Amino acid sequence: MRGRHSDASFMYKRGPSKDYINDFDREGSSARLLNGKDIGNPSWKRSLPHILVATISSFLYGYHLGVVNETLESISIGLGFSGDTFAEGLVVSTCLGGAFFGSLFSGWVSDGLGRRRAFQLCALPMIIGASLSATTNSLWGMLLGRLFVGTGMGLGPPVAALYVAEVSPTFIRGTYGSFTQIATCLGLLGALFIGLPAKEIVDWWRVCFWVSIVPAVLLALCMEFCAESPHWLLKRGRGAEAEAEFERLLGGLHVKSAMAELSRSERGDEVDTVKLSELLYGRYFKVVFIGSTLFALQQLSGINAIFYFSTTVFTSFGVPSDLANICVGLSNLFGSVVATMLMDKLGRKVLLLGSFSGMVVSMALQIMATSSFASGSGALYLSVGGMLLFVFTFSLGAGPVPGLLLSEILPGRIRAKAMAVCMAVHWVINFFVGLLFLPLLEQIGAGVLYSIFAAFCVLAVIFVKSNVLETKGKSLQEIEIALLPSE
Repeated sequence: MRGRHSDASFMYKRGPSKDYINDFDREGSSARLLNGKDIGNPSWKRSLPHILVATISSFLYGYHLGVVNETLESISIGLGFSGDTFAEGLVVSTCLGGAFFGSLFSGWVSDGLGRRRAFQLCALPMIIGASLSATTNSLWGMLLGRLFVGTGMGLGPPVAALYVAEVSPTFIRGTYGSFTQIATCLGLLGALFIGLPAKEIVDWWRVCFWVSIVPAVLLALCMEFCAESPHWLLKRGRGAEAEAEFERLLGGLHVKSAMAELSRSERGDEVDTVKLSELLYGRYFKVVFIGSTLFALQQLSGINAIFYFSTTVFTSFGVPSDLANICVGLSNLFGSVVATMLMDKLGRKVLLLGSFSGMVVSMALQIMATSSFASGSGALYLSVGGMLLFVFTFSLGAGPVPGLLLSEILPGRIRAKAMAVCMAVHWVINFFVGLLFLPLLEQIGAGVLYSIFAAFCVLAVIFVKSNVLETKGKSLQEIEIALLPSE
């Protein structure tokens, strides 16, 4: 085995030679043939365990987003800042600040340490932060804990998107990419159900933070036995290890074709330091612009404002807040499951277009609910129905697709660092939407504010139609060649 890997290391040694690239092109054209027959797609079962472990980070992301929803009131009482809305806001926003910080450095961490070590590093601040939050007796201790947790939350999603895209077989990459969204929904629902007793049991909120340590430890331990990204290994010049990981993920019959395909995008410059300026102009600008704009439009659609405001809308019509959160969570989960089934059948672009279009219709229903033409039960059905439809259509495409699409369209050389920049845009817009939503609601009213969100959804439809490339069924190398202009 060692001898075979040594030979492979020589075989897959990177070099800029045109003859070397052509050799792999010729080899790749016949690599999928065995005794004259196409060997077909690799088994999805080989890569599934690795994907499931990676999605634990998405579960933690969702859990920590939702853990303070049901517990914030009891936390404020327990730590002595009850009635201080500014302090309550800090408990929520400090986590977002940590996430922005973590996302900024996620690319450099995942490129420098590898995807597996990045996952383990992401789990560490979540364990520390959850422990601090569970044991603190002061507001400052809670804020410090939330800052640590937010840092882990910022690291996790971009690394998960990279890892899933790089270890998944092409034919099922979209389905596996949707698993991260499902895991996030399960995390949100898990936090909701675990937090239900918080209003009746004193200090139950501490238990809610302690519980989150279990999946974080599980992520760190299980990732030790998962495959490293072959893309990252080959970038580091470790061809023999990349071949071995492909064999774990795809099976021996598909190793040669996978290595040949991956080598087509290798030009001997992957180990060079990627400068921030390279991401902001030049040949990489287009893909970074598409990614950043998709994340910006995702947040400007108003999804987080809907999540924040949903409880208020439901309770204004006499619906208990617990039931409201469950309805929103289940709608989000159901849409994510449907997206998983459709991602590799309809494609990313179709789901994005359908999702944003559905969100426009949903916003229109909510605008009608706020008008003078709707009253009583009519306003109830329009508002609640529009809100649930908005969450459902969001989870069909606008929720799961941007992260998956970015990990597909970003070239291998800049993938991790460009993903970090795009995710930083996501967190900045998220922060300002959350900060400005309530003041704008008071000043201009729900109807006008919903109209603004609807306008951004329309803009998203136009942008996706004009700029997004369909990536269904294409390898990462084929997508890179199609999008990136030659030097």
